[in-house]
Parts: sequence; structure tokens; C-alpha cells
Amino acid sequence: MFTPDSAEREHTLRTAVGRYDELRVRESLGSPADEDFDGPDAMTGRFTPPQAALSKEEALELLALGEAIARKAAYGRQLTVRTARTAGASWSQIGAALGTSKQSAWEAHTRWIDGQAAFRGRTGTEGMDDEQVRAARALAGDPGDPETP
Repeated sequence: MFTPDSAEREHTLRTAVGRYDELRVRESLGSPADEDFDGPDAMTGRFTPPQAALSKEEALELLALGEAIARKAAYGRQLTVRTARTAGASWSQIGAALGTSKQSAWEAHTRWIDGQAAFRGRTGTEGMDDEQVRAARALAGDPGDPETP
């Protein structure tokens, strides 16, 4: 069975998006299997029932790929938030780029830092160590500081 976890292991972000796009296009060009059958084909005059755009397995793969892409993008998003902060972007600017408030952007980033610290605690090797967490928190600052990068 195709799951988000298996998709994350099997695909890079680029290959996951490519396969997702392939399935999404096929889905959009096909007819849902439960669509009402309303007569003969206009071109051939034959009565042919509509065909499902995707098999059950492909539809489930498409769902799992969408979740895997969202996960990969979310991880990459926080790395880019850190890059933007390092480059001097304010939380207002970051929030605008994400389509959210500066407070929401900052809260999401600090949750990510917490998650990285917790991951290090569970694995002992992956995620951020204590020094990296302190540096990340210092860089994140406070969203109330007007232009603190």
C-alpha cells in the first residue's frame, strides 16, 4: 500500500511532484466512475460507460503523494524561513510571503524549532542539538520586535 511515509522514502520532492502532476492530469481528463451515464458517445454513436480516470491504487497513491509533498514542503519552508531571517527579513515580511500574519509565521517556526529539539532527544543524532536550538531561537527573535532579523 502506498502511504505518505513510503512516498517520502521513495521520492525526492521533485519526483513526487512529477508523479503527482502526472496522476492529477490523468484524473482531471477522465470521468469519475460514478458519473451519470447519459447516452451515446457524440463521436462514435456507441454506448460506452464512463471509465474511471484512475484506478483505486492510483487514487490512493495520489492522496499519499499530496501528503508527502506537503510534508516535504513544510520542512523546506522552515529552512527557508531561517534563511530569510538570516538575510534580514522581518516577521511581517515572512508572514506576508507565507500569506499569514507575522505572529502565525513566528509561531510555526518556533514549533518547528521545538520539533527539531524533540527529534534530537528521541534519536540522539538527528535534529538540532542544544546549541543549535539556542542559535535558532536567537535568530527567530520575537515577532513583536519591529525589524529584528
